[in-house]
Amino acid sequence: MFSKACEYGIKASTYIALQSLQDKRVSLKEIAEEINSPVAFTAKILHQLAKNDILDSVKGPAGGFQIEKENVEKLKLSHVVFAIDGDSIYSGCGLGLEKCNEQQPCPLHDKFVIIRNELKQMLEETSLLDLTSGLDLGITFLKR
Repeated sequence: MFSKACEYGIKASTYIALQSLQDKRVSLKEIAEEINSPVAFTAKILHQLAKNDILDSVKGPAGGFQIEKENVEKLKLSHVVFAIDGDSIYSGCGLGLEKCNEQQPCPLHDKFVIIRNELKQMLEETSLLDLTSGLDLGITFLKR
C-alpha cells in the first residue's frame, strides 16, 4: 500500500522519535541499521522528512537527527506519509485504473473507498508517540 520509501520513512521517524524522547540524536548510519535500509536510500528519505519539517537535522560532530519532544505527540503518521508519498494514497483507484470514480467505478471502487477512508482516519489519528509506546515496551519492533 505504501511505497518502500514511505515504509522506511515511517520506521525511521518512529525510531528517531523514540530516541528523541530519551534526549538522543541519532546518526544516519544508526538509523539505516535499525530500519534495515541502505544508507544512501535512508539519507534521501531523511532529507525529505527534514524538508517537510518532520524531523531536524543537526550537522557536526555531535549532530544527527532528532524530533522535538513536543512534536512527537503532534506529528501524525499522515504527515510522514504525505511527506514521502503525497496524497495519492487517498485518491487512487484500488486497481490502478485512471478513470475510476463515482460515475465510472471499477469493480472494487465501493469497497476500496471504505478501506481508504479508514486508512486515512488511522493515519490522521496515530501519532509518532503512539508508535514509540509499543517499541519502548518491547511489544513491537522495527526490524523483521
